[in-house]
Amino acid sequence: METAATATSPQHPIRIVVNDDLQRTRLTVFFRLILAIPLLLWATLWSVIAFLAWIVSWFATLFTARAPDGLHTFLATFLRFVTHVRAYVLLVADPYPGFTGRLGSYPIDLEVEPPATQNRWTVFFRIVLAIPALFVTNILSNLSQLLAIFSWFIAVSSCALLRGLLPRLGPNTFSDAFDVVIRKGRINR
Repeated sequence: METAATATSPQHPIRIVVNDDLQRTRLTVFFRLILAIPLLLWATLWSVIAFLAWIVSWFATLFTARAPDGLHTFLATFLRFVTHVRAYVLLVADPYPGFTGRLGSYPIDLEVEPPATQNRWTVFFRIVLAIPALFVTNILSNLSQLLAIFSWFIAVSSCALLRGLLPRLGPNTFSDAFDVVIRKGRINR
């Protein structure tokens, strides 16, 4: 006798939410890097404080097995702001992001769950355990920057981006983008 059990996978504690219409303004796309200078300066200043907060949070989590709520919220807000800025610079979203990293304020958003209890050994070896993930992240970051350069030319000429060029992690990301560009052309909504 076979029983059909519904298996629901738990959601990941950090999620990217995309609510974008793919429409771009030629003028803002053309001057995107110049317009992003204040955002990049603010992100640089904020990253110094976030690095110090990360160190304090690491020690606090190591001793209490849970990140303090205030530090967790601060770091989540910083990551959300950096996500908004990166989405703006890489043409993933069109509106100019705010300087606060507020949840729900941008078409590309980052949702972060509240802090949870963590294994102290995992916290202790977190940097060593993160090395492979940081390596893959660096490669994907470089590829997304190349796609942004390609997207810049498309957005300046057509005022829209291609659905296949939206960054997403998956085995067919680049083949889907190639398929949309070569075979299907621009997608209209």
